[in-house]
Amino acid sequence: MKDTQLYSQILGIQKPWKVSSVNVSLADDEVEVEVNYAGDKLSCPRCGTACPRYDKRRRRWRHLDTCQLKTLLVADVPRVECQEHGVVTVDVPWAEPGSGFTALFEALVIDWLKTAAVSAVAERLRLSWNAVDGIMQRAVRRGLSRREAMAPKRLSVDETSYRKGHDYITVVTDQASGTVLHVADDRVTASLGSFYEQLDEEQRNGIEAVCMDMWPAYIKATRAAIPDADQKIAFDRFHVAQYLGKGVDQVRRDEHRQLVKGGDQQLKGTKYQWLRNRGNMSWHQRRAFTTLRQSSLKTARAWAMKEFAAQLWHYQHRTWALKGWKRLINWMVRSRLAPMKKVAGTLKKSLWGIINAVILKADNSFAESINSRIKTVKVRARGFRNKQRFRNAIYFHLGGLELYPAGTAR
Repeated sequence: MKDTQLYSQILGIQKPWKVSSVNVSLADDEVEVEVNYAGDKLSCPRCGTACPRYDKRRRRWRHLDTCQLKTLLVADVPRVECQEHGVVTVDVPWAEPGSGFTALFEALVIDWLKTAAVSAVAERLRLSWNAVDGIMQRAVRRGLSRREAMAPKRLSVDETSYRKGHDYITVVTDQASGTVLHVADDRVTASLGSFYEQLDEEQRNGIEAVCMDMWPAYIKATRAAIPDADQKIAFDRFHVAQYLGKGVDQVRRDEHRQLVKGGDQQLKGTKYQWLRNRGNMSWHQRRAFTTLRQSSLKTARAWAMKEFAAQLWHYQHRTWALKGWKRLINWMVRSRLAPMKKVAGTLKKSLWGIINAVILKADNSFAESINSRIKTVKVRARGFRNKQRFRNAIYFHLGGLELYPAGTAR
């Protein structure tokens, strides 16, 4: 088999295109495959109308390596003059418009990017960082353009840090699919509002629950966009537990300072015993902790309130759930423990959303899982130059998108 025939089959080149020559340069570690257009008829790639040839432009594309030699496709690509669209370059079957890489090569890079950082892929494939990043950006644009109309029922809304300091992005996740639907800068009202603006009235009406923390900007955006939002906004169980945990820890620190003055060290080194789930304790840890939690310590009372709250997420009916949470709040208010009284104020103010979470059985476990995976992406990349690249990386890895060029789907 001739080398031209071999590459025609490898590349899937068919009429009116034809491989005319294959040149190997061992000095440059390159294989150059020349492809010519051998047809008579040309048409506009935008409207399909038959058009006269205008001229041709020489183009080069990087292809999969041949025996570890860099392989390049070279072709004089015709341009046509369309009455409607002007002078336009015709499409080639081996690459997408505007790309300097064949579709098969882009698919390979996408495969690599799923498991390695941009810099590592660039080094491995002998490309520049910007070239690999460009392939990722095109893959994300391609995937977002292919995404079907969204019809989410349950949403998780959370923020994640872009870098150190109070610099955040907002992430919206579909709980059913576990994929990221939307990423926006900051965590202001417009950040979440820009997601709702993409939905039509029917889609907004179909949303059953929006799980979030108690951030006012997210509440405001949801109330403005979602009908009966006050019945659908659910405050995440994880964040409620965080408030309670911080309250217990503050009580422990205050009490420890008082006990140390009298020479009592019994609370020293016990921070995580009060915060850890008993189900995750070893037998020896539970045995040591039993004495503490059954004592008359103020911290033991605060811990009992936290544990009582953990049992209130299992109610089925709104009335009984409301009674249970009000009982907890009253207990905390009367406890004479300042940190717990402060937490009680927060819970009372946000009780409506907590009850929604109980009844709707909504939590942000999906969002917390996504956040963990976002941190992995960020660590692998060793940070991002700007938020646009950070957003692209999140969509690429967690958006559930069809990233590959047409005809190369894995």
